[in-house]
Amino acid sequence: MRAALAPGVRLLRALPRDSRYRGLTLVLTFLSYTSYHLSRKPISIVKSQLHPNCSTLGPNPHNDSNNTNWCSWAPFDGDNYKELFGALDNAFLVAYAIGMFISGIFGERLPLRYYLSGGMVLSGLFTALFGLGYFWNIHVLWYFIVVQVCNGLVQTTGWPAVVACVGNWFGKGKRGLIMGIWNSHTSVGNILGSLIAGAWVSSAWGLSFVVPGIIIIAVGIICFFFLVEYPEDVDCSPPLHHMASDDDPGGVTTSEKDPEAVTSNEGPLSLSGQSSVDHSNSPKEPAEEPEAISFLGALRIPGVVEFSLCLLFAKLVSYTFLYWLPLYIVNVAHFGAKEAGDLSTLFDVGGILGGIFAGLISDYTGGRATTCCVMLVVAAPMLFLYNHVGQNGIGTSIAMLIICGALVNGPYALITTAVSADLGTHESLKGNAKALSTVTAIIDGTGSVGAALGPLLAGLISPTGWNNVFYMLIAADVLACLLLARVVVKEARGWCGPMARQRGSSVQLTESVMDGK
Repeated sequence: MRAALAPGVRLLRALPRDSRYRGLTLVLTFLSYTSYHLSRKPISIVKSQLHPNCSTLGPNPHNDSNNTNWCSWAPFDGDNYKELFGALDNAFLVAYAIGMFISGIFGERLPLRYYLSGGMVLSGLFTALFGLGYFWNIHVLWYFIVVQVCNGLVQTTGWPAVVACVGNWFGKGKRGLIMGIWNSHTSVGNILGSLIAGAWVSSAWGLSFVVPGIIIIAVGIICFFFLVEYPEDVDCSPPLHHMASDDDPGGVTTSEKDPEAVTSNEGPLSLSGQSSVDHSNSPKEPAEEPEAISFLGALRIPGVVEFSLCLLFAKLVSYTFLYWLPLYIVNVAHFGAKEAGDLSTLFDVGGILGGIFAGLISDYTGGRATTCCVMLVVAAPMLFLYNHVGQNGIGTSIAMLIICGALVNGPYALITTAVSADLGTHESLKGNAKALSTVTAIIDGTGSVGAALGPLLAGLISPTGWNNVFYMLIAADVLACLLLARVVVKEARGWCGPMARQRGSSVQLTESVMDGK
């Protein structure tokens, strides 16, 4: 007797073809960037083990009473260990920032599947090489610096590629919500990276890097075999990026303003009213391949410069927390390395909620810049409160970490996903999809400059007191908000225009009724 089909298989067969491929693209790109962030997180967890408090481990087994750092890992056993940690962070982040501007240009001209999977394999290799320094007993700074620089360069392959893939499959209608949920890969990767690194940080910290390196290599191989770059490659319907002018948010029907609201037989993930069956049976007309946009051409797209500079300061705050929060918790709350790493994951839990909330609100209001500005304004006083009252109890610390994570990472997530995809498919490009990777690289590359500055400044300022580090973060949040002021004003005018026209129509209707009387 033959058994019935498994429920999961029946569900897959019930989904239309377009929906299955869109779901596959979301899952693969989600796993890809989760593994990227999973491989970046261990350094922040391992820092406290490279230079621990040796007095808590008992007497020096080498009977050298003058050496108070006997348990530290050279070359991080000196009093300048914070500066060396800052150098490690910046070796990665500066290389990442420089490489990102170049990465988008390559991403537009190379097959995304090859580009992404190759970058993941190399990223896993260099992540593992950092951890192998433990097993090879390496104690020279240049080895760790060189590995960090190489890792920073190859990790730039990730973000432009995954955003371009998702942008190729999804239109603008509910992009903020979809990408807000999808962008939780950043926080999920940070959480998993913290937990995996924490499992070995006290016993063999080299495995805290080797295991994430193996994971990202495995996911890269999976992407090589299954990732589909464009809907047209598998005879699926391409998304509709523009149904109405962005400058005229009013006066359109629901179906015109939100292509995803159109009822069709393509299922919930479909962005087109045409079925995949009809599409696959219709003859394809060969179209000339559009040229990839230039770097200066991408900068001329309205909003690219403003959002790029805003992201510089927003990412400065986010990456300072990413690299220094566990050490801050160890120094201020006096937790152990593993406990501090586990507690720091709550910041990323808040980041997941903030990214989804920012995407949902920006879809509903149509104001990407306004949503970012409001969250940045609220984040500034919350950072101040966390520094002063966040360590008063475990409950307070948990609540403040989640709130701060949501407010700090919400704008960062929105800009790097939905905003980048919106600008990369801007109506001024007249349908040229060859700008998506370049625009994404410019925005995230500029943000990565801030990501490099934040941990560097934290390393330089922290010896003067953690209060000064938080003042720096608050100032960066305020600057990020101010840089979006022009775009916020433009969005406000867009909202006021339809309301003014509606009021004018009401007045005209009233006057005509009065004239009739």
